[in-house]
Amino acid sequence: MPVKVSVVVPVYNPGVYIEGCVESLLGQSLPPDEYEVIFVDDGSTDDTPALLDALATADPRVAVVHQENSGWSGKPRNVGIAAARGEYVMFVDNDDHLGDEALERMYDYGVANGADVVVGKMAGKGRSVPVELFRRNHPHATVENAPLIDSLTPHKMFRRAFLDDIGLRFPEGRRRLEDHVFVTEAYLRAANVSVLSDYVCYYHVRRDDASNAGFQRFDPGGYFKNLREALDVVERYTEPGTLRDRLFRRWLRVEMVERMRGRRFLAMPVDWRRDVFAEIRQVVVERFGPGVAAGLQPTQQVVAALLTADRYDDVEAFAEWEAGIALTAVPEGVAWEDGTLRIGFTAEYTSAGEPMTFAADKARSPLDGPPEDLAAAIAWVGADTVAHFDKATADLLLRERASAAQYFQKVEFTREEAPEPGSDGQVRLVLRATATVDPATLTRAGLWDALVRVKLGGWTKECRLGPAPLQDRPSPHAGLAGGHVVLPYWTAPHAHLALDVDRATHRVGLGALTPDDVTLTGARLLAPLPLHVPAAGTEVTLRLTSSGTSHDMPATLTPHGAGARLEAVLPLPDLRAATWRAALGTPGPRHLALPLALRTGVGGVRVVRQPRAGALRHLVRRARRRLGTTLGRTATRLRTRARAWRR
Repeated sequence: MPVKVSVVVPVYNPGVYIEGCVESLLGQSLPPDEYEVIFVDDGSTDDTPALLDALATADPRVAVVHQENSGWSGKPRNVGIAAARGEYVMFVDNDDHLGDEALERMYDYGVANGADVVVGKMAGKGRSVPVELFRRNHPHATVENAPLIDSLTPHKMFRRAFLDDIGLRFPEGRRRLEDHVFVTEAYLRAANVSVLSDYVCYYHVRRDDASNAGFQRFDPGGYFKNLREALDVVERYTEPGTLRDRLFRRWLRVEMVERMRGRRFLAMPVDWRRDVFAEIRQVVVERFGPGVAAGLQPTQQVVAALLTADRYDDVEAFAEWEAGIALTAVPEGVAWEDGTLRIGFTAEYTSAGEPMTFAADKARSPLDGPPEDLAAAIAWVGADTVAHFDKATADLLLRERASAAQYFQKVEFTREEAPEPGSDGQVRLVLRATATVDPATLTRAGLWDALVRVKLGGWTKECRLGPAPLQDRPSPHAGLAGGHVVLPYWTAPHAHLALDVDRATHRVGLGALTPDDVTLTGARLLAPLPLHVPAAGTEVTLRLTSSGTSHDMPATLTPHGAGARLEAVLPLPDLRAATWRAALGTPGPRHLALPLALRTGVGGVRVVRQPRAGALRHLVRRARRRLGTTLGRTATRLRTRARAWRR
């Protein structure tokens, strides 16, 4: 069978952090004879070389290449390309891991779309990853029609013949941004790039010891020398004009301006940030025309203008002002509607902990040179924000807590200019939104946090949804919809909205049910449950268990008031005289314990309350204590009698 994918993993002293990587690579859904894993050991000095050799001996998919330390990842990746036999080459770092179906999905998607490069959706665990790029699938993406340039890490799939045909390899040696040079040229020379966004393929992980190569403090002179090489690639394969300016803008925005903003800038050691400022300014003056900065967000334009004018102190003052700006998102409603969860919220910015206000006058002019001072900079940003408020957007994302995978939800929103009482014509810019969550799209059991993402003015900010005021806090039932049991809840102590998917089977609110709520007519059982189900109803099962014997019977849940009504026909002839504990079997399959039991005997069938597990454990512990006390007293009496008998 021809090899479809060769996975190349550069390795240097990963320690235990390689375990998750290896496990994910060997657990891929792609058949074992259709992919290979090539570990290139770059002179590791820990136990890794021997461990990799043992792995290669045990698994025919694995090959190991040992070499002297080259100082960075470029040469190991090139060695891996040379050794690869696959139609596609996938690059993975030894700290990271793949989704179980990543190779199969990316390969099939690439072949179906004739892609030279396949970009799989990423999730960042302690590391930032592109968000907008993965809003939807892009089967035919280019740097012109999709934000490809936002994703320049090498963790993608490349057609090996494409790399060989154009002679593309990574720059080698101890250097930075070798992946920018490689990936940028691949984007610009590929016949097609495909972006797969409906499945998380790559998990980008920050190590607990923060010793990933990308997190080490860098030499500003060497870093920005390497950055210029990526700019050289853009100049080589584009013409002067709008596209080149837009691509250059990525480096100005991400690698330069964003380093000079807010808390990120203020967190740098003072001497180092002055060095970084000086190197950035030199690149900006040398390489970027006015069209590059003109397309930035207003706050970024201010920083770029101050950089160009060599006004370090003003950059620092602007960073201190920006550091006080945050996003707040307040829940306004959480309710089930026909099997979907509707989440209402408002979002706005705060400054120094208070709602941010703006002058209502929409007049603004382009930024013509650096602002005169901090007040002028703030005023210009405010005017631009109000003028472009009609472009502001709000999104709700659900982020799986364990994996950091996040997904956009459907959102409808309005923009509202709310006058600020007692101010001189100031307004607050508020986004009022309603998101719709379809449980069928939540493909993994676990805890999902609700995050709000807002683009407004010169900022794109995220925050958790909440806290919800205690007196107005929505408390919807758990929902049984889309094949899942979904429990909306508020975290403690921060009261942020989260969803428990298929896990909280012991706390979905069924404990409020009492025997008096249940109607038993012959063999027909009816019971109201605090569960939301879609209007069409849901097929479930009712499980009765006694002394190791279980009976499962078909049951239905139909909407009933604010919850659902359970209906089942009991197999009375099969229920011997005993107490039968009841549980609700849901899709998954999972069973939700009901606080009820059926007691059968000569008098027929009665519904009784089932002892709680906690109460039962308490009774057992109390019985053991009593038994222990009794045995202790008995032993004491026997010892006393024995001593008396011996005397």
